[in-house]
Amino acid sequence: MDKQLLKVNNLQSEVESQPILKGINLEVNKGETHVIMGPNGAGKSTLANVLMGHPDYKITDGEIIFKGENINELEVDKRAKKGIFLSFQYPQEIPGITVENFLRTAKTAVSGEQQSIFDFKFLLEEKMDLLEFDSSYADRYLNKGFSGGEKKKNEILQMAVLEPKLAILDETDSGLDVDATRIVAEGITKLASDDNAMIIITHHNQILDYLKPDFVHILVDGKIVETGDIKLANKIETTGYSEYKGESLSESNSK
Repeated sequence: MDKQLLKVNNLQSEVESQPILKGINLEVNKGETHVIMGPNGAGKSTLANVLMGHPDYKITDGEIIFKGENINELEVDKRAKKGIFLSFQYPQEIPGITVENFLRTAKTAVSGEQQSIFDFKFLLEEKMDLLEFDSSYADRYLNKGFSGGEKKKNEILQMAVLEPKLAILDETDSGLDVDATRIVAEGITKLASDDNAMIIITHHNQILDYLKPDFVHILVDGKIVETGDIKLANKIETTGYSEYKGESLSESNSK
């Protein structure tokens, strides 16, 4: 059985005619957790948005293959139905819509099957128990009055309910204290399986104290410049990205 979920070949993208991604190559298999690190402006969030099909990000070259199919032209909702999930870096508040209603509507849209109120309530309670989330979240308006940690925990709950094949978590640890980071990381660990894969985009090593990624990629100036394991993330914590920025600058000057 083919374990490969995602294959990205020479992916190049621009925003408002400004090149951001400059040749990304990446392979993600079922059962794997990949971490992408890099300095501000490197293209990490752009990569997440391009993989999800955000219309503001134009692919200028390369291809995205998901489950054996080129999805370059596929719209966001169709990618979601195929099993791709993107958590928001800055989750929005939606007054008037409860977490439960939002998730039931999302589950219906992604699965293509109408979710009965009672069956979905049971599913939601099951997922909240798994993640050790307070059941009162379900009745609150989506992200309204939520702390930063609660918003990020709610993103993990969405992932649990939608059960994507590929989850892309864009700086899901941003702005979290140690306890919230641990809770989010434990949620990610519980949801990881041999049948799905995770791409975690982060600036910090803090979340990696609780996760065991299979691969760590360093993204600088629109390219993945090195791939390794957790030791690479530890090295970055000590030395920063200066050596990679230097390489990237030399590369551009030599062209």
